Amino acid sequence: MKKFLLLLIIIFSAISCGEECYNAPQPVVFQIVDADNKNLLTNGTLMPYAVKDENQKAVTLTPTEDGKLLLENVGAFNGTRNYTFSSAVRNFEFAIEAKEFNSGCTGFQIKKITFTGINIDVKDENGTYRIIFK
Repeated sequence: MKKFLLLLIIIFSAISCGEECYNAPQPVVFQIVDADNKNLLTNGTLMPYAVKDENQKAVTLTPTEDGKLLLENVGAFNGTRNYTFSSAVRNFEFAIEAKEFNSGCTGFQIKKITFTGINIDVKDENGTYRIIFK
């Protein structure tokens, strides 16, 4: 019996030691400015602000030291999800299209982000979406 249990432990150890890896999607970062290029987060004009998904679940937003907003835990799905950004200044909607991939590691990749809203302009600046409120 002891030998059997020892054998089971060795087998389970070997199975669980296989290399597992996961690639999270690239972070989504917003920088929100006005038409005069003033950062609305750092000057306090944007407050209060929030992002909710299509099921009205809040998305965690982390302000960065350089006046940007990091959207936490978005893009880890297959398909398209819709989100709403709301603030004291303006609201807009955006959709994230993501896809699962497996190239040695499993994970997700954001394929496209589409913005819709009145009086906004969006520029992709090396992974940071500069959102200009006109």
